[in-house]
Amino acid sequence: MMKGVQSRHLDPVCGRQVEGPDGRPSSEYKKRRYFFCSERCRSTFEKQAERFRLNDLARAGALLTPGRVRWGIS
Repeated sequence: MMKGVQSRHLDPVCGRQVEGPDGRPSSEYKKRRYFFCSERCRSTFEKQAERFRLNDLARAGALLTPGRVRWGIS
């Protein structure tokens, strides 16, 4: 990572961009760290973490396979 460039993360609950995770609420689920804009979003995520993880995977799948989005769990 380049010096002076902050990383950006997307809050999986509200969709806001979170710049620089230092001091931000975060949570780890299934070996992945998620960052949040507030404690409220973090709390919501922890109550329904699997739902948000599946939404994240579906979004990544939609980006990686243009024209071929498969919904559901295999």
